[in-house]
Amino acid sequence: MHKHIKIFTFALLGFLQSAIAQDKEKDSIGTETVTVVKAYKPTISDAFKIKSVPVLNDSIALKKKKINYSINSVPVASTFTPAKGKASKVERIPPPVLYNSYASLGFGTYDNAVADLYTSRALSREERLDIGLTHHSSRAPIDSMALKNVFYNTKLAASYSKTDRYLDWGTDLVLQHKLYNWYGVPEGVYTDEEIDAIDPTQNYYNAEIAGHINVDDAYFESADVLVRRFWDATSSAENRVVLNGTAQFPVQDENLTFKAKLDYLGGSFSNADINSIENTGGIDYSLFQVGIGPSIRILRDDLTLNLGVNVVFGMDNENSESNFYIYPDITASYRLVDDTVIAYGGIQGELIQNSFYGFVEENPYVSPTLSIEPTDRKYNAYVGIKGQLLPNLSYNAKASYKAENKSPLYKWNPLNEFRDDEKGYTYRNSFEVFYDDIRTLGIFGELNLDIRRNFTLGVSGEAYTYNTETDNPAWNLPKVKGSLFADYQIGEKWFAGLNIFYVGEREDLVSTVVADGLEDTSSEVLTLNSYFDVNANLGYRFNEQLSFFAKANNIGNSDYLRWANYPVQGFQLLAGATYKFDF
Repeated sequence: MHKHIKIFTFALLGFLQSAIAQDKEKDSIGTETVTVVKAYKPTISDAFKIKSVPVLNDSIALKKKKINYSINSVPVASTFTPAKGKASKVERIPPPVLYNSYASLGFGTYDNAVADLYTSRALSREERLDIGLTHHSSRAPIDSMALKNVFYNTKLAASYSKTDRYLDWGTDLVLQHKLYNWYGVPEGVYTDEEIDAIDPTQNYYNAEIAGHINVDDAYFESADVLVRRFWDATSSAENRVVLNGTAQFPVQDENLTFKAKLDYLGGSFSNADINSIENTGGIDYSLFQVGIGPSIRILRDDLTLNLGVNVVFGMDNENSESNFYIYPDITASYRLVDDTVIAYGGIQGELIQNSFYGFVEENPYVSPTLSIEPTDRKYNAYVGIKGQLLPNLSYNAKASYKAENKSPLYKWNPLNEFRDDEKGYTYRNSFEVFYDDIRTLGIFGELNLDIRRNFTLGVSGEAYTYNTETDNPAWNLPKVKGSLFADYQIGEKWFAGLNIFYVGEREDLVSTVVADGLEDTSSEVLTLNSYFDVNANLGYRFNEQLSFFAKANNIGNSDYLRWANYPVQGFQLLAGATYKFDF
């Protein structure tokens, strides 16, 4: 294209020049200069190197020496055969062998014995059956006590579960027997004949069945039910039925949750209150609660906020009383510095259903003459911070203020020399439940250290101040508590653990039942000393199936009082073995 344009341009210029020359010829005749223009075509010439031979100016000219050489080939026999290359293998750690059953048995001082049997069987891909049997007993007496310290605790639990595509459900069955002695009678208080006439044995029996269901991708999320029958050797009996349900509904970008609860508790004691001179009647109770708790959860970046309320209707059928209760249910947490500092707090309340079963779980030496009432926890307000100081070091610190009406306290039963009950719990060797309105201010802190899962260490402490409506001490509630635990995996075979508990001073009341119209002049406040309890354990894995263990309890051999007139066993040593197998 460029070439054609150039030719056309030259032709045009030539034509114009010819026309101008003809015009000039018409005017005059003279000399003309013609300039021929040609396109520039550059070319590159090959570069050439000037050949030169350097001139040596050395005064001595060296000549190369002629070398004659020859090669003497000698054959060498070789047996080398190159091997084929192979990729290096990574050594795999064999996965641990899992067994579906184990059995454990141990014996120790004070005639202590422990036994544990457990099996878990897969009936199908979706079904599983778990069965467990545990036993712990001791028969040896404590030297300073006139009555024997004997106890048994045997529990059989079975669980069936099934998982379907959109839901899972299961049932649980528990049968339990506990035997305790009201042994809190020191030596020298009664004669041998009087001691022989006391029957301090108490038996507790528990039978319960529970069920649960969880549903995926549905408004109705979960439900659970509990049916329990609890009774003892003094013809005391208690029935309880609890039904809980949870549903969740989307509201714009948030979720609205509804929790519902039905709770029935009914029972009777065949014996009258221990403060009565005559045992002329029993104690009946029938309590019912129905509650609903709507709440909404709000998530905003580092903020998690739960706003809710708990509405409960409570009925006391024996006394023909009923009340409505409205409690706050608000919790919040905010990440101040990622996972290093997390601030949290809340204010919550509830109507707590107290029961004979629950009191026995906390203090098995209560008398079967209790008054059962619910606790109105108006609110429990708390604020704290938690997080990870280091990848393996976590912390938690919290301050709280709690207001409760009819809060149960365990108080030493008075000496009642007027009563002649079938069981011997009237000798100032049992406890009653005393209800008081309490305001509690407390602080709590803990640290947890985890090093490569081989060593874990935890320490916690809490302190409380109590303000009661009756101006009495908060019976048997310590003002200071602390604990320390450590677990250490020593290589592949050995493992060890340590637990230390501290409980501060507590206060109780020494009193005596007197005839009507008389005043008990012997009552006084008793202070129970604080105590440390140090426990340790050591284990050895002989192989994948067999292991041995040893436990040492109350290493300091202290005869501290857990409850008034109830010293614990001294230094205890227990050893045994655990065997895993497939059943």
